[in-house]
Amino acid sequence: MAVLGSIGLRLWGPAPALSQSLRAFSTTHGAAAAVSAEQLAEKLRAQKREEQKQEEPKNPVLRRVRELSELSKQLQRVHPNVLAKELKHRILYQNEELVVIDKPYGLPVHGGPGIQNCITDVLPILAKMLDGMKAEPLHLCHRLDKETTGVMVLARDKDTAHRIQCLFKTRQVEKKYWTISVGLPVPSEGLVDIPIVEKEVESHQSHYKMTLAPNYRISPENGKMVKVRRNRDAHSAATRYRILASSPSCSLLELQPITGVKHQLRVHLAYGLGCPILGDHKYAHWSKLAPQKLPENTLMRLGLEQAKVRHLPLHLHAHQLTLPTGTCGDKELHLVCRPPRFFRNTLKRLKLEIPESLEK
Repeated sequence: MAVLGSIGLRLWGPAPALSQSLRAFSTTHGAAAAVSAEQLAEKLRAQKREEQKQEEPKNPVLRRVRELSELSKQLQRVHPNVLAKELKHRILYQNEELVVIDKPYGLPVHGGPGIQNCITDVLPILAKMLDGMKAEPLHLCHRLDKETTGVMVLARDKDTAHRIQCLFKTRQVEKKYWTISVGLPVPSEGLVDIPIVEKEVESHQSHYKMTLAPNYRISPENGKMVKVRRNRDAHSAATRYRILASSPSCSLLELQPITGVKHQLRVHLAYGLGCPILGDHKYAHWSKLAPQKLPENTLMRLGLEQAKVRHLPLHLHAHQLTLPTGTCGDKELHLVCRPPRFFRNTLKRLKLEIPESLEK
């Protein structure tokens, strides 16, 4: 967005619209008179400005969502050096062992099919920007999903990375996420302790999702709780949650994952509490891939029609990490990251106010 604009993105690839406009202009005016290169360029620039003006959404929410979508696309097209420079601007904390960044929305941590840029690929470049050309590449200590924003810890050497990774695996790192949920969980504070398993969804478009694999079920005969056989492929999963702010149809929640199962927070909220994360279209429905259905009250406050809900981004933010005493000194290390602009704008529209004690 604004930050990327300030560092000057250099996008790769041809511009089809410009080439088509050039041919059309040349065909129409070539026989009449020779046109200078400056006149032609100015005409094409004016035409492009007019096209962008016509395509610009009038709805402010859709405009911001479009900006976010464009940001994600731009991050995939920029030169790796530009992406590394952007991550450098996002450094929250650093010392002789760690570099902590604010991960942007839409940027994957690892590579894969269709991914041109990811955080892993630019870590050697970022290290050289920080510590000189002979610097050892930075190392990942944990990961966040592509759509998740917030605190991400990198290590300056392999030994530190291994030490931090062990802290995550042995659950010694306290993690706190902020999310906007559709609906209000009952009770307002509690613990979801339900195993999670990955299953294939048989539908017109077969796909895989994580889902709950509970150890208990309600007996249809007498309504009592009955223990069931544990699914051998299921992973234990526990999430603490509490409401920080609420409105008639949405909540600002603080989530504290005790375990680290894939999509744990999303699954526990959607299927365990019945309060899916705003913008989580993957877990909006079990048997199909479709945008989530939002209450009329929420649509009105966001200024959206249901048909446009598919554009809403996932509102999940890694707000705080606390590394235990002895990790990097004789005190706990609290790493805090403010939510991104689109997240704060949504809070404002939904009239969800962050408690003052948490803003400091």
